[in-house]
Amino acid sequence: MLLIVGFVFILTLGDLMAPILWAIVIAYLLEWVVSAIQKRGLRRFWAVLIVFAGFIGLALLIVFGLIPLVWKQGSRLVSELPNITLKAKEAILALPEKYPNFISTEQVSSFFASVNSDLGAFGETLLTASFSSLVGIATALVYIVLVPLLVFFFLKDRNQILGWCLQWLPQDRHLAESVWGEVNHQIGNYIRGKVLEIIIVGVVSYIAFAIMGLNYALLLGVCVGLSVLIPYVGAALVTIPVLLIGFFQWGFTQPFYILFVVYMVIQILDGNVLVPLIFSEAVSLHPVAIIGAILLFGGLWGFWGVFFAIPLAILVNAVLDAVKGHREIINSDESGE
Repeated sequence: MLLIVGFVFILTLGDLMAPILWAIVIAYLLEWVVSAIQKRGLRRFWAVLIVFAGFIGLALLIVFGLIPLVWKQGSRLVSELPNITLKAKEAILALPEKYPNFISTEQVSSFFASVNSDLGAFGETLLTASFSSLVGIATALVYIVLVPLLVFFFLKDRNQILGWCLQWLPQDRHLAESVWGEVNHQIGNYIRGKVLEIIIVGVVSYIAFAIMGLNYALLLGVCVGLSVLIPYVGAALVTIPVLLIGFFQWGFTQPFYILFVVYMVIQILDGNVLVPLIFSEAVSLHPVAIIGAILLFGGLWGFWGVFFAIPLAILVNAVLDAVKGHREIINSDESGE
């Protein structure tokens, strides 16, 4: 019943209560740092102040340090899109001459007609989005003020808030507590490991791209780092812009092939060395279950469903394990009698 109520609440009121939901997620992420400081003998209030100040400082560093640099490179990429489009058009038009047995002139013409139609629809969507940008800015300002304030109170008054919520639950909630204990352990390990993986993959990718002289190295490094949030799918999607920018910068020359090899090495080391090392005990989900969770929750909640697919899959898995263990206990008691 708790899970059903939670899912219905998010589906129906998720947009309205988004600042509170975001604050709960951030407070949950920061709670393990507060607990670690408390274990060193510091009172919770001062531990919360230290962690909250660090969170605000990090947020300001990202907002005023990293984001402007990424935005600058993104703006430069947008300004160069006409030249990139022209190069792409020339390369595609040359395909029937190079590979006449596989690609015909009619197919190329049909492809460009389809692209022009899609670009027209995209332009209309972009124009509509520009009119609603003021609403988006106002919403962002509300989030900037409300979310940090809510995070502070969720951290400071954690025990009072949890106590108020628990008083409405049944006294006999051993199964729910068992599920929460497992979920809390796995999701905590998963999130800490995922943050570490994002930093390592992003920094290594940026350094590799910068050394090679690839355009938009910082922008692509951030994209590669964030792509690990969506297992399998993210790595496949971010490969396209990395290779396209490399192709438009160098063509099919030696630097492009070096870029391809370096990028593949980063992905292989991430999937076969870094992930097993970081998540050896964090998440025990089969790849099929992970992909299924991404498709299911992404279909329900769009981007944020994909973003939280793994934690939600961990929750479902913990519920199934708890129910299975509960049934085994009941069966053993019945057989003993």
